Amino acid sequence: LHLQGSGYLSPLISALGLSLLLRTDTWWVGPLAAVVAIGSKFLIRVRGKHVFNPTNFGLTVVILATGHAWCSPAQWGEWGILLAWIFALGLAVVHRSFRTDVSLTFLASWIVLKGARVLLLHQRPAVLLHQLSVGSLILFTFFMISDPKTTPDRRAARIGFGMAVAVLAFFLQHQLWIMNSPIWALLLLSPLVPLVDRVWSAPRYQWPTGPVSRGPTVPSVARLVAPVLLAVVLLAAAPAHAFCGFYVGKADAQLFNDASQVALVRDGDRTVLTMSNDYQGPMRDFALVVPVPTVLQREQIHVGERKLLEHLDAYSAPRLVEYFDADPCRQYYAEESAMGSAAPAAKMARSDRKAGDAALGVTVEARYTVGEYDILILSARESAGLETWLRESGYRIPPRASAALQPYIRQDMKFFVAKVNLKEQAATGVQFLRPLQIAYESKKFMLPIRLGMANSKGSQDMVIYALTRRGRVESVNYRTTPVPSNVNVPEFVKNDFGPFYKATFARSLEKEGKKALFTEYTWDMGWCDPCAADPLSRDELQQLGVFWLDDDGSQQGGAPVRRRGGGGVNVLLTRLHVRYDAEHFPEDLVFQETADRSNFQARYVLQHAFTGEMNCSAAEQYRRGVAERRSKEAQLLANLTGWSMEEIRRKMGPDAPPPQTDPSWWKKIWK
Repeated sequence: LHLQGSGYLSPLISALGLSLLLRTDTWWVGPLAAVVAIGSKFLIRVRGKHVFNPTNFGLTVVILATGHAWCSPAQWGEWGILLAWIFALGLAVVHRSFRTDVSLTFLASWIVLKGARVLLLHQRPAVLLHQLSVGSLILFTFFMISDPKTTPDRRAARIGFGMAVAVLAFFLQHQLWIMNSPIWALLLLSPLVPLVDRVWSAPRYQWPTGPVSRGPTVPSVARLVAPVLLAVVLLAAAPAHAFCGFYVGKADAQLFNDASQVALVRDGDRTVLTMSNDYQGPMRDFALVVPVPTVLQREQIHVGERKLLEHLDAYSAPRLVEYFDADPCRQYYAEESAMGSAAPAAKMARSDRKAGDAALGVTVEARYTVGEYDILILSARESAGLETWLRESGYRIPPRASAALQPYIRQDMKFFVAKVNLKEQAATGVQFLRPLQIAYESKKFMLPIRLGMANSKGSQDMVIYALTRRGRVESVNYRTTPVPSNVNVPEFVKNDFGPFYKATFARSLEKEGKKALFTEYTWDMGWCDPCAADPLSRDELQQLGVFWLDDDGSQQGGAPVRRRGGGGVNVLLTRLHVRYDAEHFPEDLVFQETADRSNFQARYVLQHAFTGEMNCSAAEQYRRGVAERRSKEAQLLANLTGWSMEEIRRKMGPDAPPPQTDPSWWKKIWK
């Protein structure tokens, strides 16, 4: 093609960008992205200048074309030191390429837009800091939009280009609900760069081959802005002290929402949400407030059965399995059995009220009785009016409820309010509250957890069962990571599995800075291995709201479906466990469905030693191997749970490894 070589620096940057941003469930997507990225550099050109940033083009093409690629913006979490290193390295790169202006312009514009939205929605500053503490944002700022070969040649045009990308990305994210919006905004605006260069021409950029000259330097404004931006990105949120809504209690009832289970059925823009809870108290005092994106019709609300969530929990919960060593003097065999699971995840006023409701800015959009619940769909103009309306209706509102309501009102969301109809509830004969289900269409794939924080004294646990057609579900605004799995543990854990898993989860949470969601299970609903419980039947899946079963030609009837390899029922279950509070989770959970269908389960293994008579030369070697294995199991258990080695050795009894001796060499000299 008679093209000028560009050296190693450009392909190296592209390779690093793809390695850090691209995620895939199959081996060939990565090489394909690299070929597309480098190929676009030489094949898609205008007047000798390539049009698209190679990393951006390769990444977006494989996401759109393969069905096996995605980008996880929150995969690095919010580690301040890591972000500082990326920021510092990025500044060095853009300084070397004389593109500090476009990078800092984009980042400053993004901060201004995000900050304005936080102010408009009356959100806390912690929300802005959380949204900026994302590794993918820093990578995009300093290693993608800063590409000197695909940005305008004139400095003023580059500044305008950086602003335009930020504005378009902001629109895509908050109006069209498109995740990873800066990447897509850059792809859409890059074809305009050749036109900009033609209208506002300037000398073409060339990669420097020697020491950086004293000519172009980092602009003085950049030297002032960079430290400020770095401080904003790294600043930790000030401490502050959900289930999808908060519980509202009449009179002096003490209501706490400390654990909940939620099933999310999602395909396209369609969502079916099933909400269960741990409420304990007089049913006359119960009420639930949940923000919803639209006014719900009567047919969009349903009362489900608790046994559906109990079955989901039993099927997907962390499990313990057993293996038995064979006689080392005979042919090896193995036996496996499932050992169960961890503890289970856990009429309003009529026409005479209308004038007063309007004065408070509250509108009753709809009113239904569904099963044992009286349902209202409310809209409000401001949170104080809604809070007053609820208080005048006889409910005691948590002190922080008004501030929590305001962001949803500013987003023009409606409020789903449910209370128990005691007459209807008595007719059911059920002594507990059944789950509520709602079906709606919205581009927003999210769970509003902030309201629940107003009603809790501390952290809350939520188990989320996401049922999708395509692949695994993860959060895009908080890190999603698997819990430790497939590890051998001492045999006494069989009787202490509940405390063991609770300690393991708490320890994992601490290591992630209490700012992560944990994947406990991902599996095709047609089968399991090992099965802690049968997969859900087709009828059960349909009751949960899986609406695409008829499209897949799935088996009829209520028998469990047992098919391997993703055949039959096309439903993938993702089980997520999150422990959240206002300090570490300043904004609602936002999700995306990935292309990943890899199986995962929180699985812990008991390996029983052979206890029969052994009369062979392999016996002594086997005994030494068992002793080493038990020592490793004890150490791994201490690392997983934080339990002391002394306590672990005590519980292991005669199987316990001997205490480690003091390795200090000088203590052995003079005895």
